[in-house]
Amino acid sequence: MPNLGLSYDKNQSQHITALNLSHFCDSVYTSEHFHGNILVNSLDTAFFLTTTMIERYLKTSDFSSTEEFAKGFHTQVPDNFNFAYDIVDEWATQAPNKRALCWVNEHGRHHDFTFGEIKQLSDAAASFFQSIGIGRGDMVMLMLKRRYEFWIAILGLHKIGAVAIPATHLLTPKDIEYRCNAADICAIICTEEHEMQDKINAAIPQCPTVKHRVAIDAPEDGWHDFHRGLQEAAPFMRPSAPVNSNDDIMLLYFTSGTTGNPKMVTHNYAYPLGHIVTAKYWQQLHEDSLHLTVADTGWAKVAWGKLYGQWIIGAAIFVYDHERFDAATMLRLIQDYRITSFCAPPTVYRFMVREDLSSYDLSALEHATTAGEALNPSVFEAFQKGTGLKMTEAFGQTETTPLIVTFPWVEPRPGSMGIPNPIYNLDIIRPDGSSAGVGEKGEIVIRMPEDGSHPLGLFRGYYRDEAMTRQVLHDGLYHTCDVAYRDEDGYCWFVGRTDDIIKSSGYRIGPFEVESAVMTHPSVVECAITGVPDDIRGMVVKATIVLAPEYKEKAGPDLVREIQQHVKRVTAPYKYPRLIEFVDALPKTISGKIRRVEIRQNAQ
Repeated sequence: MPNLGLSYDKNQSQHITALNLSHFCDSVYTSEHFHGNILVNSLDTAFFLTTTMIERYLKTSDFSSTEEFAKGFHTQVPDNFNFAYDIVDEWATQAPNKRALCWVNEHGRHHDFTFGEIKQLSDAAASFFQSIGIGRGDMVMLMLKRRYEFWIAILGLHKIGAVAIPATHLLTPKDIEYRCNAADICAIICTEEHEMQDKINAAIPQCPTVKHRVAIDAPEDGWHDFHRGLQEAAPFMRPSAPVNSNDDIMLLYFTSGTTGNPKMVTHNYAYPLGHIVTAKYWQQLHEDSLHLTVADTGWAKVAWGKLYGQWIIGAAIFVYDHERFDAATMLRLIQDYRITSFCAPPTVYRFMVREDLSSYDLSALEHATTAGEALNPSVFEAFQKGTGLKMTEAFGQTETTPLIVTFPWVEPRPGSMGIPNPIYNLDIIRPDGSSAGVGEKGEIVIRMPEDGSHPLGLFRGYYRDEAMTRQVLHDGLYHTCDVAYRDEDGYCWFVGRTDDIIKSSGYRIGPFEVESAVMTHPSVVECAITGVPDDIRGMVVKATIVLAPEYKEKAGPDLVREIQQHVKRVTAPYKYPRLIEFVDALPKTISGKIRRVEIRQNAQ
């Protein structure tokens, strides 16, 4: 394989020229020049191809109501489905010059990858992995941050039937050791950074199953060079026999539980088809979309917004490779690259709406979505005022695809997650298992099919932990451990985790409803609500608040009282925070979720 000239140099600041893949450019379809010197197919051709691709897996794809969707949506799952071959390589065959990935880093480097290029590079990755002894069923951990190599590597693993384990770069040597031994990981692929390699090196002596360490570029002794492996890889051909069944494990995610060691969530090879709903009916992507989901590849959100559903639709994925989030920079990227679809957790939007949105040209933006944590109505309204767009929310878990969705035919309601996704038999139940009434808080569950089948997109269980699996999958139900209620129109409203509910003076108070009230005060940038033990009331509500810069000097008793009185005016008085603490930052998971459990522990 020729030298592709794709070695990563974080200090380099230049535009990467298009790869020389001339044999992929002989297309019968009409083409035109696109940004980055990449040829892409015309709109009409791309639309035809997308429709064809979707119709391979859906009997009907266009709906105008929930009733139509519930009756007509049906995913056709072929035997031995493999996303890398059946989606990515198929796009490479039909539209090799169609843009698949637009990668930009904070040092000014930019490259557009076509589906033809992605196929060639993932073929080389598959060949390289095979050459060092990785094969079907082997566990491989990917610590690749937002490097474009992640997409090449994970597709290469799919092509040989190996199991991909995306992981955050924030892991400590102890974390790496635990994961390697818990899952019998045989190989780790990471970035070129010495700090990350040092952490892996420190863990390896305690990890007997790890046989291979691979780094993007310039690795130390004992490491494979990923790019050299691609360049020297033998030609790769798809095996004649299937490399997987639909029930084989394709993805494994370590969840960040509140107590104990992380659980290992497994998804099978059919799982990507569950994200058609994500991309088409929530993010509302189409063949000409350029979609940006703000997420590190170590988080399960990469499967939701940076890979599967998007490429099934035929949309291009935008990746911003950066170390530190900056709201102004993100807005400039949306402006300069004419991004059409954007998804981020509420925390990102909170900082974006504090910028002057009118100073950016956001006219290319067609849709804005959010998930990962409930959205405060004040942020919804500020974003709508600045862009004219109504954010659409969805709810799901690492264990699922979207369970509750703001569909295109559903009018978004600020703070609501949307309506139940009809592909799941979703319910909100009381502690006794009966269905909760309108306005009544209860746990979100999935009622499993009576015929014994397994819903597409729902995880297959926690790897090597049958007891934990039975805790959430039993008596015909999958328990999410998340609490919500339904209004009279069927919209679902998030309340909190079952262990986050505050019981004070006989009231059940969800942290989110109080956070939404606190966030409407102009001094508040971020807020976390927790319960604190109290001898009289059982628990009292505490607000841990990050103040806007202009209010930090005002932190004190007067501002505490002002915020308390404000909350009493905008919500039920019994919900107001009796305790308020001002902090510089809230503890969060890598996915951006507030770690209320840590706040509670620190308060004890």
